[in-house]
Amino acid sequence: MDVRTVADLSPAERRALFERDAGVDAVRDDVREIVDRVRTEGDVALREFSEEFDGVTVGNIDITDDAERAHAELDDADDPVLDAVHDAAANIREFHERQRPEDWRDDFGGRELGRRFRPLDRAGVYVPGGAAAYPSSALMGVIPATVAGVDHVSVATPPAEEINPVTLAAIHEAGADAVYQVGGAQAIAALAYGTETVTNAQKVVGPGNKWVTAAKAIVQGDVEIDFLAGPSEVLVLADGTADPDLVAADLVAQAEHDPNASVVAVTPDADLAAAVAESVDEQAAGRDRDETIRAALDNEASGVLHSRSMPEAVLFAEEYAAEHLSIVADDDEALLARISNAGSVFLGPYSPVAAGDYAAGTNHVLPTNGGAKRYGGLSVDTFLRSSTVQRLDRDALADLSDTITTLAGAEGLEAHAESVRKRFE
Repeated sequence: MDVRTVADLSPAERRALFERDAGVDAVRDDVREIVDRVRTEGDVALREFSEEFDGVTVGNIDITDDAERAHAELDDADDPVLDAVHDAAANIREFHERQRPEDWRDDFGGRELGRRFRPLDRAGVYVPGGAAAYPSSALMGVIPATVAGVDHVSVATPPAEEINPVTLAAIHEAGADAVYQVGGAQAIAALAYGTETVTNAQKVVGPGNKWVTAAKAIVQGDVEIDFLAGPSEVLVLADGTADPDLVAADLVAQAEHDPNASVVAVTPDADLAAAVAESVDEQAAGRDRDETIRAALDNEASGVLHSRSMPEAVLFAEEYAAEHLSIVADDDEALLARISNAGSVFLGPYSPVAAGDYAAGTNHVLPTNGGAKRYGGLSVDTFLRSSTVQRLDRDALADLSDTITTLAGAEGLEAHAESVRKRFE
């Protein structure tokens, strides 16, 4: 990788870094056709698309029993991978249980006001498959929903001649109520609208490729979604105290996800920038997914950047609004205090992004493409709805009477004002 200077970035280079494209628009029309067919043809369309896109002839779409069986078989075999799934699930559940809000009601001088929280009845979680297996995404999507108290949590994951047993076991470990072997845009449509087999959801969540993201954009409005996510991304903000090999390791790790991943390091230390760029090239060579890694490192949204100062680097980080923000600096807490736009933050040399991806306990379903400027990642809140509660006594309503009737009159809503006056006749 070459080192570039932040101040010398051209308008085109800045657009590539700050306006990261998920590629959704290019497939939107094709995805709309898929969604429409699933909505009208149900299971028939799901089976045809599985044959066409996945090369798999699907018999039973519902594979809930297969997930339970995969879990049991790994358990019987004392498979250490299941131990890892169990440990990760426990940490994720513990963290998300801290997020559950409590109902409250307080007295405001005769006005008893409060707020209460209730879970959704049905949620759908998409767990990617295809080029790689993602049992971690099963844990990250299902566990917050179960902690929130969602009554029925469905999971859709792409079909295969043999679906990865660890993914199935993780889905069962997380507590899903139903598991369906269906992938891509057709899975999102099935979760949104339901089919003869698939139970429709009130909200559909989970990461996926541009086809999945486009489908979520299309069904949004008919069903709630978490957010539209693009390829994975990391920004490492570092000073001269950082170990260049560790910074490079995080960049290479994130590049492993997707050829369109965005991996960036920014530092005011010129020597560190040069060392990181050199180490990235060394660490990227010979990896199992080296073609994917190299493509991500070479794309226009990736790079090692040298800033004139740490304040300039912080401003860059704020504008970038990273999905994953790693801060490796002598005073990382002070830098964190100056940054608002980030999906998940990793502080210090012993907090690699991989820890959050798998087992630290935080959620790895996070906003990309600058979405962190507007919303946060998947959480228990994602699966809750809130309502407010009020009880007024006679004196409290009397105190508000003039205010209510005056405003109602100003809006031309005479019956509103009369509904208050009636109570004092």
